[in-house]
Amino acid sequence: MDHDKLLAELNQFLAIPSISTLPAHAQDCRRAAGWLMEQFRALGCPVVELLEGDGHPVVWAESPRIEGKPTVLCYGHYDVQPVDPLDEWVSPPFEPTVRDGKLYARGAVDDKGQVFTLLKAYQSVLGKDGKPPLNVHFIIEGEEECGGRVIFDRLRAEPERTAVDAVIVADMGYYAPGMPAVYTGLRGLCYAEIHVRTLQRDLHSGSYGGVAPNAMETLVRLLADLKSRSGKINIPKLYKAVEPPTKAERKAWKGLPFDEREFLKDEVTGKALVGLKQYSALERTWALPTFEIHGIRGGFTGEGAKTVIPAQAMAKVSLRLVPNQEYEKVGKWLTRAVKDLAPKYAEVEVKLLHGGNPVLCDVSHPAFTVLDEAFEAVAGARTVPVRAGGSIPVVPELQRGGAPVLLTGIGLPDDGLHSPNEKVTVQQLWDGIEVFGKFFTRFAERGAA
Repeated sequence: MDHDKLLAELNQFLAIPSISTLPAHAQDCRRAAGWLMEQFRALGCPVVELLEGDGHPVVWAESPRIEGKPTVLCYGHYDVQPVDPLDEWVSPPFEPTVRDGKLYARGAVDDKGQVFTLLKAYQSVLGKDGKPPLNVHFIIEGEEECGGRVIFDRLRAEPERTAVDAVIVADMGYYAPGMPAVYTGLRGLCYAEIHVRTLQRDLHSGSYGGVAPNAMETLVRLLADLKSRSGKINIPKLYKAVEPPTKAERKAWKGLPFDEREFLKDEVTGKALVGLKQYSALERTWALPTFEIHGIRGGFTGEGAKTVIPAQAMAKVSLRLVPNQEYEKVGKWLTRAVKDLAPKYAEVEVKLLHGGNPVLCDVSHPAFTVLDEAFEAVAGARTVPVRAGGSIPVVPELQRGGAPVLLTGIGLPDDGLHSPNEKVTVQQLWDGIEVFGKFFTRFAERGAA
């Protein structure tokens, strides 16, 4: 592999600020999609399509047809998270920079870097005739980070796109350095805004302080009521719906090399872990629902002072969901809980922005053995089965065709997904290209059996 050339190509991709949630970057998202289409055409894909919808488009590509061989569908996303707080980045987020063998940029590991490993793995297995040893389809979306519906609408209208022999989702990471992972479960997501209004207009705090209901204060108290200090979420029915992990899963998790102090210091970077103490840290992040506050807006936040009683306030919140908790049901439960907890003098509204259902994956399919062999040949270790606390909302749609979904990837725990100074270890990129290339080659021989 010509590492310098590969890195230069990846840097072109990473330099595009394809932040899907910000309307100002809509054209950047299209530029990222266009970059991918150029790549697929250069690789000789006879089918390269831009699937349009009400949002950022999906890129679809197909390899030349290889009769009698299995088909693998590769999923990824070209959109990235916002970069705030910008002043915490050591180097600009869209100016990819290598420091100490690590490539820093927004999207370096989530998910442009990983999409790049799939593209180059495909390129690495092409024969002299430009054909791969099996059929490979790619579906790369632009709304994974913002909850858009384009890919969902397309897959439901055209379910034949998931009628394949295996699906690779390279949007995950190793459990620990040197320990590649395959994921048996993902939490779902319910993302919402809670709006509170207590007055028709902002009021002078001197004239009306002590009698006028403050929207910001009301919202803060409401949020506190939704989750206790112990970490218990006060939404009726939520915990009754939890499907606990099996005894075998709990036993396997206990066997993983996990040091809570190192986890706190190196990954959480805080002074203490919080949450329901009767459960292990792994169970809290993999198998229990969460309620998190992501931002609060209202009142006066500019420089200087303004003595105002806010008339309205808003909070962005999310719940992570576990098996047996459906996004739409949880959205209704959240809405009811907010209205029941709100004081009578407040007008409240819950706006559900986006979400997805939790996922469980059966990892007994022979495709997982092929993946194990590929990782062992390159990284020297087979995968460990784990769950993830994050969400990839489209996975249930990818499962509808009945093919095994291999949730895996080349990220490391300290890569800083969604954070300032997101990075990917450069060697992980080169290993990923080799791993997925070996998977393609070996699955070509055994996947049709």
